[in-house]
Amino acid sequence: MWRGCQRLFYARPPQTPRLCPTPPVGGPSLSLPGTARTYTPPTERKRFYQNVSISQGEGGFEINLDHRKLKTPQAKLFTVPSEALAIAVATEWDSQQDTIKSYTMHLTTLCNTVLDNPSQRNKDQLIRAAVKFLETDTVCFRVEEPAGLVELQQNEWDPMIEWAEKRYNVEIGSSTSIMGPNIPARTKDTFTSHLASYNMWALQGIEYVIAQLKSLILSMGLIDRHIPVEKAVLLSRLEEEYQIQQWGNVEWAHDYDRYELRARTAAGTLFAHLCSESSTVKHKLLQD
Repeated sequence: MWRGCQRLFYARPPQTPRLCPTPPVGGPSLSLPGTARTYTPPTERKRFYQNVSISQGEGGFEINLDHRKLKTPQAKLFTVPSEALAIAVATEWDSQQDTIKSYTMHLTTLCNTVLDNPSQRNKDQLIRAAVKFLETDTVCFRVEEPAGLVELQQNEWDPMIEWAEKRYNVEIGSSTSIMGPNIPARTKDTFTSHLASYNMWALQGIEYVIAQLKSLILSMGLIDRHIPVEKAVLLSRLEEEYQIQQWGNVEWAHDYDRYELRARTAAGTLFAHLCSESSTVKHKLLQD
């Protein structure tokens, strides 16, 4: 995989740039529910560059579109903290065809959100927003009927709660009440302390995943590599998948929703991992 990236971003021979009056775009930023400001994704525009490359600057790694530096929606220099993340973002830009479809570039969007911080949230606010999802966590809300769905929730969701309780030494539980389970303050404090160990970049990715799955428990299972993305998405859609089995699938619509959720969740998880680990690419590993 990395060999292909090396050839793409380090060994590609220079070409004559295709001049275009359209300035480089940085893609949209995102703002999660409850935030003060959002960006509307731009309409598709024609690809105005031929080559994508990365370079290291004083503030980190930068993305180059031909001779232009990539900028954020607020015109800040697009700079990321790790080489691996830069390569992943550059791959998004290089994979665009005749038109730039910003809504498919989830890693670019997450980077823009961290760099521009459109909702002006600090680390404590990000953590509080993430922990708050525990009060309405998908896997904690149970139905009383039909019996088939009750059994499915117990078989699929109970192991995730048990894993989280053991992993973080907390009490969570589940409930059929519309008010949800009574989450102890100590449990919230434990998750707050754990999330505080991540940097702002990784936290943005974690909160993004939580917002997609509507579950702190499933998201931490992903971040801790306890479950894969496909399993997390399936568990977050358990009731919907049950209804599909009972009543049938709406052609293309359900599949599109599933694949789109899987793409967003995978991007957020990858983003969190690349931003919370030492992910500098060792060039000796890139050699053929």
